[in-house]
Amino acid sequence: MPEPKLTKPWYGIPREEIDWHPTINEDVCIGCGTCVSGCGRSVYRFDFGRKKAVVADPLNCLVGCTTCANVCPSNAISFPSLQTVADLLAKPAVHHAIEDDLLGRKEQLAWQEALPRSEHLLQLVVEKITRVNERTLLVTLKPRSESDCTCQFIPGQYLELWVPGGRWMSRAYSIGNAPDEDGSVELHLRRVEGGRFTTWAFEHMRVGDVLHGRGPLGNFCVRSPIDTPLLFVARGVGFAPIKAMIEQQLKLAPDRDIALFWGVTDTSDFYHLNDLQTWATSNANFYCVLTARADLIGFKAPIGVIFQLGTVYNALATSLIDLSMRDAYVAGPRKTVQAVVDVLVRKGIPRDRI
Repeated sequence: MPEPKLTKPWYGIPREEIDWHPTINEDVCIGCGTCVSGCGRSVYRFDFGRKKAVVADPLNCLVGCTTCANVCPSNAISFPSLQTVADLLAKPAVHHAIEDDLLGRKEQLAWQEALPRSEHLLQLVVEKITRVNERTLLVTLKPRSESDCTCQFIPGQYLELWVPGGRWMSRAYSIGNAPDEDGSVELHLRRVEGGRFTTWAFEHMRVGDVLHGRGPLGNFCVRSPIDTPLLFVARGVGFAPIKAMIEQQLKLAPDRDIALFWGVTDTSDFYHLNDLQTWATSNANFYCVLTARADLIGFKAPIGVIFQLGTVYNALATSLIDLSMRDAYVAGPRKTVQAVVDVLVRKGIPRDRI
């Protein structure tokens, strides 16, 4: 029978509701017993008559652990896709449970040498809030003092942000503009149902509020030679770092060959359309395709910009321009990025250029 101490809720989700357990292919199993003796959670038993391992208590299995499969000499053990675990981790309730556990046991779990100290944190003032729709906010932050300036960031980098007084860990947001002399940065926020930071931002944040931040951080930036054509692909607010990089490139090399594909759920999710029109009409080598799964507002594309009803994957797959010679930069939700990379590889772009 499953052991109660092992079948406790997994970060708030009852263990019996999680489809995670090993499966043994008996035709392949050689009866070595490695999984039975090696599992410390009593998931397996050994059938001495048939000389086969048996999954006896699958609920004892630790979600995400595949140790037994990794050491099985005959590869007889399989598990559900690790995407199952990734999908669970994406749930706000699970993320919050992990966050609360980390903070609750901070003294026990913290690596003291890596703790951010208050003097290293920036103070950023909310200067402007633009509500694109009920799902998207554009937030402009300015440094509270010269020492808080983020003027030297590289387009594509991000900031970590804390809400003063909030008992949460930081959240990371890409900077949505190229460096400005006044040190201001624009963030693109997509509301996450149940998300702590975005719920605060959408419901309580006001102009004049002061956020604590750290950064700039990250190495997602344009590294391609100046004569290499570029392809930028964004999904949703993944447009933020892409926009910053395009702004930089058009300043450095106005004639650079740049293609942008930006996909959203509904046309009401688009923003900064005036910028897209300026880029398209002022730069002969700038090519832009916008896609949306639905158009509920009678969308009219900016001058010089192509609009397609559908997904960004389909737009890339059916594109008439040659993508194979471009270096690609992709931003958006993890699943989207993986799917886009697969499409681009099929279109002839090597993975090491994406």
